[in-house]
Formats: sequence, C-alpha cells, structure tokens
Amino acid sequence: MRSTRICCTVAAGLGVLLNSWCLAQSLSTVSGDLKDRQKQYEVLAKEVNQWEEQNRLLRKAVRLVSPTVVHIEATKEEPIQEVSLDTRLEKTKGRTKRIEEAGAGVVIEHQGRDYVLTNRHVIQSAKMEDIRVETFDAVPLQIVKITEDPSTDLAVIDVGRSDLAACRLGDSRTLEVGEHVFAVGSPFGLNHSVSLGIVSAKGRRNLELGNKSIVYQDFIQTDAAINPGNSGGPLMNLRGEVIGINTAIASNSGVNEGIGFAIPIHLAFAVATQLIERGELQRSYLGVSVERAYNVDSQGGLQNQKARGALVKVVKPNSPAETAGLRYGDIILTFDGVSVENDEHLVQMVGLAPAGHPVELEVLRERTKMRLMASLTPITLSR
Repeated sequence: MRSTRICCTVAAGLGVLLNSWCLAQSLSTVSGDLKDRQKQYEVLAKEVNQWEEQNRLLRKAVRLVSPTVVHIEATKEEPIQEVSLDTRLEKTKGRTKRIEEAGAGVVIEHQGRDYVLTNRHVIQSAKMEDIRVETFDAVPLQIVKITEDPSTDLAVIDVGRSDLAACRLGDSRTLEVGEHVFAVGSPFGLNHSVSLGIVSAKGRRNLELGNKSIVYQDFIQTDAAINPGNSGGPLMNLRGEVIGINTAIASNSGVNEGIGFAIPIHLAFAVATQLIERGELQRSYLGVSVERAYNVDSQGGLQNQKARGALVKVVKPNSPAETAGLRYGDIILTFDGVSVENDEHLVQMVGLAPAGHPVELEVLRERTKMRLMASLTPITLSR
C-alpha cells in the first residue's frame, strides 16, 4: 500500500510539473506570437510610410490644381421628344422642358488674361444669363463673352479677369499608357470631386458619341471615374499639369463604367487659342483624298500587316498638295514630324495645323522615301 501511495504521489507530482511546463510553454508561445505580431506591425508601419510618401504627391497635386478648376451650371430649354409606338421614331412636338446641367472648366491664361476652357455641350443652348460659373471657393465669375466650336466640342468663356489661378499645361503628346492621372469635376453636381486612374489608351478616334458633330477626335482613354458633370473639367498628371479635358464616357447605364475620354490638352489649347484670337476655329486644307495604307518594312517595301500611313488616292488641282509635289499612290508617313497612324489621323492633324507656314511631309513613293514641303491654306469653319 505504501508503495502504491508513493507511486501515486510521484505521478501526481509529475502531472503538476507537466502541467506547469505546458502552461509555461503556452505562455512562451503567446509571448512569442505577440512579439512577432508587434514586429509585423512595425514592418507594416514602415511600408505604409513609404506608400504615404507617394500618396502625398497626389494630395499636393490636388491642392495645386483645385483653385484652377471652376464649377459650371447651365439652365437650358430642350425640346420634348415623344416616341411613336407605330414607327418607333422620336418626334418633337414643339414643346420644351427646362433642365439644369452641371459641368466644370479649367482656368487658362492667354496673353495676360484669364479664360475658362470647357466643353461646348456643357453650355450649349443656354443663354448667357442662365450660365453660372464659380471658383473653387464659390465666388461667382462674370461672363463677358463665350466662343465655341462644335467640331471639337470646346468652348472658351471670357470672365474678364486676369487675377485668377491659372492651370499649368502638360504635354499630352508624351503621355504613356499606364501613367497615373486624376480627374477633377462636378459629377452629379458635386463640385470639385477628384477621381484617380490611369491612361488606358491613346489616340481613340471615330467614336460614336452622343454629340455626332465632334469631327476632330484624338481622345485619351482613362479608367479614372468620369460621370455626368465631369465634362469640361481637367484630366491631370501627378505633376499637377493639365493633360486633357474630360469630355465623354462609354457606358450602357449612362454612368461611369471605367471607360472615359478626354481631349488632349495640346489639341484643346490650340483650339482655345484660335477661339480667343479669332472668335472661331480655322481649319487648314492640304487638298488630298486619302485612305488607310500599309506598313513599311526596314527596306522601304510594303507588308500586308498593320496599317500605317495614309495612301493618297486623289490630289486636288491647284491645292497645296499639288504644289508640294504629292502624287497619286504616295503614302504619307509623317506630317510635321509626327508619324501618321492612318488616314483619319492625317485628316485630324491637317485640319488643326496652323495655316500659312510650311509643313514637312515624309512620303513613300515606289519604295523610296522622300521629303516634301507643303504650305497649308485656311478654311474658315462657321460656328
């Protein structure tokens, strides 16, 4: 019996020791986990600090840009259209309805005077007294004059000021797909809203937009959220420079689906300059009819692969093209130093190029490259 008690006592003592050891091990493991978690928090904090440094750039850019963006509200009279159940066609019955449209604009400076650059469709059909323009801090601006161009869907509002914060223009021609950009505007009337995204594509042309009068298309595509009310507002790079004017979206629902389009600022500002100085856009004329061409290999021959350049089909008599020496069958490869992607690209570049000064054309003729000089003539477009 005594031996049994000793064994039981020893066993009980070993059990207590074992439980104490297990508890100690458990506490040690918890302590180790806590220390490991603490280290992970410290590592995470360092990584967040690095990310915050990059995010701080965006916040700085937004602060710089905000004073240059204006909010626009326009009250318009639009015809009421009714759908005939028999013909499925929309018919206007002569009645109108009063609607309010919100948009945005950006302040640009030209020869010491400030102007607001926006989309034409934001203010189209509205009387001047029914258009309200106000700064980022809600100060209303007086409208002196409005000039607009339907072929580019751009408008310039003269606000009679020279003391506003004007934007800084970037070079939209050097943009790269994947570059971070942000949009500023008034989506659904919520002025000075900011959305972030990237450049999804460049050179989008021949788009079926709601306003079919937009002839000159060379859009920047972005996935930055653009909704009704963003029109006319700037698309910015992280340097705080305007690289586009937000204009349209591709959407089945009428709201943002990640496909927005902006007019490149080099095109928009060129149009704005003419609207300010001339009151209208002056289109240039070369005098050729062209169609899509073929790619050019390293030896100067042709390949039936990716289209490049514009194939000359007709040279108009007594035109700048004839004077320059262009011929039927020539392939125009570059225009004023810019590679010609296709016939639509050439038409857009010719139309918006300044008239009167010589433009260099690189041409492929019978597998031989040559350079010609053409002096474009102006064609005035009525507003």
